[in-house]
Amino acid sequence: MKQIRVILLALTVLAFFTSVRAKSDAPLALVMTANGPIMPVMREYIKRGIKSAEQQNAEVLIIQLNTPGGELSTTVEIIQAIRASRVPVVMYIAPNGAMAGSAGAIISMSAHVIAMAPEAVIGAASPIDSSGNDLTQTLDKKVKNIIKAEIRPLVTPRGPEALKLAEAMIDDAKAVTAQEALEVGLIDFISKDTNELLNQLDGFKVKTAAGDITLQTKNATTQPLNVSLIEQLLFMLTNSNIAFLLLAIGVQAILIEISHPGGWAAGFIGVVCLTLAIYGMGVMSVNWFGIIFFIIAFVLFLLDIKAPTHGALTTAGVASFIVGALVLFNSPGTPQFQRVSVPLVVGMGIFLGLIFFGILLVAVAARHRPVQTGVEIMIGKTGTAKTFEGDSGQVQLGSELWSAGKSAGSAPISKDDSIEVVGIRGLKLIVKKK
Repeated sequence: MKQIRVILLALTVLAFFTSVRAKSDAPLALVMTANGPIMPVMREYIKRGIKSAEQQNAEVLIIQLNTPGGELSTTVEIIQAIRASRVPVVMYIAPNGAMAGSAGAIISMSAHVIAMAPEAVIGAASPIDSSGNDLTQTLDKKVKNIIKAEIRPLVTPRGPEALKLAEAMIDDAKAVTAQEALEVGLIDFISKDTNELLNQLDGFKVKTAAGDITLQTKNATTQPLNVSLIEQLLFMLTNSNIAFLLLAIGVQAILIEISHPGGWAAGFIGVVCLTLAIYGMGVMSVNWFGIIFFIIAFVLFLLDIKAPTHGALTTAGVASFIVGALVLFNSPGTPQFQRVSVPLVVGMGIFLGLIFFGILLVAVAARHRPVQTGVEIMIGKTGTAKTFEGDSGQVQLGSELWSAGKSAGSAPISKDDSIEVVGIRGLKLIVKKK
């Protein structure tokens, strides 16, 4: 019986290690999710994914892409990173409803394999300038020719129809569905999900920087490569609404610090928020002329606090703040995905105005409040004579002992008499017997 138990234990251990061995021998598919505008943050995320795939000797790197487009210079750097990858890169435009628009379409063409969800879209890759406007005729022609030269070696192996469609995306901003792209050979697969894509990839031949590779993705183990916390923060900072909120909070905190000096919390928060906002705006396409209106609003708010005008300057400051935000983020030609919400701008402007109108009311009330400090507040107070000889002595008011003199016309004052302060001469109180 003991021998049977030993044999069963040995078989169990052997089965366990065999399972672990089989799992470790399974091909690895690293899966990334690139969602949002193509900016430096996404470039670094994709580069990190390629490096990680190479270090882990992954069979394939799948980048699930959903982007409206972005910067051309960043796009070129991403293309260079993909073409230099020793691990096959699969660009998977997903989920349903996703798009690889503008620069996203060009990046997709650089991948070793292109797949799309059934209801995804690719195309509209005509170049625009940094503010979202169409280029001048000469520059437009130059940039389009450069982009077409960039993608031609990548798309030509897919056939003349695929190349024709790719060039139409650049010349005429054409966009197509997954089925239309598949029919001309611009993409390789239409896949409902990652599992179906891995089954389709098994046995597919690609050419990478490491040479020709036949993919072995059957029973592959998928491993997500999520956006890091720092990358999430940087993605947030390049969101126009977040950048605007940081800018508004920063301005508000600095104004509070100036109007109520002596603390440090408001000033520290203001500096941090403004620094983060400037970083985000530095990455995005903004019209820096709008900053002038923010400075004007800043000055108007300060003037109304220091020299109250019953809210007139605060109202003008709110208007300047709103105009500055719209000029900064929503100038004509700014890409839609980089525009700030107009209701958010107006609401924040009104909120800012109400805060400083409240500060203004406090300042006005303080100016009309009776003096609450200094010797002037002593007049009318009562106390007790502690020592008094003739016309002078000492009196006690509350817990304080004062030198005092008898006022003309007052009855003689003796020790322990109740007295009332009727005047002040230097640091000496003038009192009378009560």
